[in-house]
Amino acid sequence: MKKVLLATILMVGVLAACNQKDNQTKTEENMQKLELTQEWDKVFPLSDKVNHRKVTFETQYGLTLAADLYEPKDAQGERGFVALAFDPSYTGESSGEPRRTASPDINTEDFMAAVDFLSKQENVDADKIGIIGICGWGGIALNAAAADTRIKATVASTMYDMTRVSGNGYFDSEDKEESRHAAREAMAKQRLADPMAMAGGVVNPLPNDAPQFVKDYYDYYITPRGYHKRSGNSNDGWRVIGTQAFANSRFLYYINEIRSAVLVMHGEKAHSRYFGEAAYQYMVEGKAEGYNVVGKPNPNPENKELLIIPGASHCDLYDGGYTELVGKGEPKNLIPWDKLADFFNKNLK
Repeated sequence: MKKVLLATILMVGVLAACNQKDNQTKTEENMQKLELTQEWDKVFPLSDKVNHRKVTFETQYGLTLAADLYEPKDAQGERGFVALAFDPSYTGESSGEPRRTASPDINTEDFMAAVDFLSKQENVDADKIGIIGICGWGGIALNAAAADTRIKATVASTMYDMTRVSGNGYFDSEDKEESRHAAREAMAKQRLADPMAMAGGVVNPLPNDAPQFVKDYYDYYITPRGYHKRSGNSNDGWRVIGTQAFANSRFLYYINEIRSAVLVMHGEKAHSRYFGEAAYQYMVEGKAEGYNVVGKPNPNPENKELLIIPGASHCDLYDGGYTELVGKGEPKNLIPWDKLADFFNKNLK
């Protein structure tokens, strides 16, 4: 069984079995038929040590998610984990209209539905599932880990707390009632004026006076390093009102009650570093700067860890910073792959 990165009386038993089969048939019928791209079109090469195939699964909201399933060809193939990478609801090849919509609860469900799917695979041990969330999905991964005890290990890499930044602005610069009220009024007008308007992806062309983190985003999402035709950040972004729910939520409220293992990993030079440090502090201590709530300290602080990567920016922990060459043409790679493998191997026992 692979680790994953991810009866009473007879008559009642028979009825239950029949109903279960009937429900399974209905679920299969209700799943939307997605037209998935079968040729390899990622920005990274496919390893010859794994088998890859496209799969789909359904969330409890009736959305069908598209995903890439990677299975090692042998016990040593790319560290031996079965890995599932999915497009969130309303994005990429997954279903959902209107496109480029995000929601704290729906996107948390995306993770839990992925755990459902993996738990039913014959080559997966359902008791050994872990998750990885990157950038905005790092915060959502923590929310999923707080909600779903089947998740045994979580890595939040270069995370954003999308609820905090949506409600408070960067570095909490707009953390006041007046600013939030003005933003709410603007959203209310937008819903009537043009609910389908897009907010735009990463700024392009890049202004000469752009902040460094904007330059980093451009270098990843707009250049061949990370550009993809199905990526919102590479193209027209998200709907203006499509992420409205994040501003009125705080989805890290219960992360101080996560008993399973968590590794929060952030770059030393990342503009977003304060998100990861505050989330870790609140997760362990039950209180942190920027969180207007105080809870009890974590019951299992010993399996929580904060890892700051020296010299790394925010986007360096997307792919390791492959575009920057060092030494004799060797690609810079700032992601501690051995550390991640050790973390999952230790906590998915």
